[in-house]
Amino acid sequence: MLDLLVKNACLPDGRTGMSLAVRGGVIVEVAPGLDAPAHEVTDAQGLLLSPPFVDAHFHMDATLSHGLPRVNQSGTLLEGIALWGELKPLLTQEALIERALTYCDWAVAKGLLAIRSHVDICDPRLLAVEALLDVKRRVAPYLDLQLVAFPQDGALRDPQAMDKLKRALAMGVEVVGGIPHFERTSEQGALSVKLLCELAAEQGRLVDMHCDESDDPLSRHIETLAFETRRLGLEGRVTGSHCTSMHSMDNYYVSKLLPLMFEAGVSVIANPLVNITLQGRHDSYPKRRGMTRVPELLAAGVNVAFGHDCVMDPWYSLGSGDMLEVAHMGLHVAQMTSQQGMRACFDAVTLNAAKVMHLKGYGLEVGCDASFVLLQARDAVEAIRLRANRLKVWRKGVLVAETPEVLTQLRVEGRPGEVGFSQR
Repeated sequence: MLDLLVKNACLPDGRTGMSLAVRGGVIVEVAPGLDAPAHEVTDAQGLLLSPPFVDAHFHMDATLSHGLPRVNQSGTLLEGIALWGELKPLLTQEALIERALTYCDWAVAKGLLAIRSHVDICDPRLLAVEALLDVKRRVAPYLDLQLVAFPQDGALRDPQAMDKLKRALAMGVEVVGGIPHFERTSEQGALSVKLLCELAAEQGRLVDMHCDESDDPLSRHIETLAFETRRLGLEGRVTGSHCTSMHSMDNYYVSKLLPLMFEAGVSVIANPLVNITLQGRHDSYPKRRGMTRVPELLAAGVNVAFGHDCVMDPWYSLGSGDMLEVAHMGLHVAQMTSQQGMRACFDAVTLNAAKVMHLKGYGLEVGCDASFVLLQARDAVEAIRLRANRLKVWRKGVLVAETPEVLTQLRVEGRPGEVGFSQR
């Protein structure tokens, strides 16, 4: 007997009337019209069954701290960094853990079951590192939390940062981070990329650097990151996050840069909600959007994911852990309004983000973990349009979240009594 059978589902690749059979937390069959005895049977009724949402770029140590100790008045990246510096001495491990666990609850409710979080290692106490390692252990039964050792104050700008980063890795943080554009000079930024990539190669680590989160077209550390990736044989293991300066670069330089990134197998993570909010703050009009060149990167064969980046913290006062909201904003900012473009935005918060995190067992094929989300939508485009309700969320075959169907009762004579916002 099966543990779970989901029948009559649409899948993100366009297949309809599909059934997924689950045994032992693993998908054992995917086919149309399956009918077999199971302990749990769910009729999807033609709605969309998706692999879980994945957030490949987040800051869980800062989440839900909005207003502590004050609010970012300018809305700029640099004031956010300064504000975080004011908050760090006031942090307690208990508060960090409680806020992070609350956010993980929100994430699971939204079908978000894998998060890569950067954690600031520049506090000599490594308080946030200890807290998020504890959270990682606690949420492991229902959420994959991958941690990046992030030198927020600069790997070289902070004289002790490299030692603290190595300590964080020894404690259990998995990924090497960096922020080269925040170093004192471009030369120091490039040197930080070199040293951090060498450390990752030596220890067999993944790399994810905040790279060129700036409106300055001469912030070009992504070029160095791609070069070091190839020099050290790190192809497929390196990610450049943000890369917003690419929005302001001249087209000739970008035409050289894109093939270099593709050859190095460097992934890129755009953060639409926060990029559109923080960038262009020094412009009058015309005002730059700031998000990196997502359609061009995809056309060049570069893997592109979308991240939420922040939720209610010194940099961004909104958010709820909804990756469909992220995809919705990314679609608009990048003008990816073709059917193919909109489906690519859905992939950016599912398949592409899972590739960035090197998630094992991810997907809707035989042998994958039975982790998936039933959405109140018929396809990926409708899911983005509606920021669709998550009806059921399974983690390895176990139901971990459930939300009633959302229908509005309409009190208008001569019209249908219920409104569900779908044309079908």
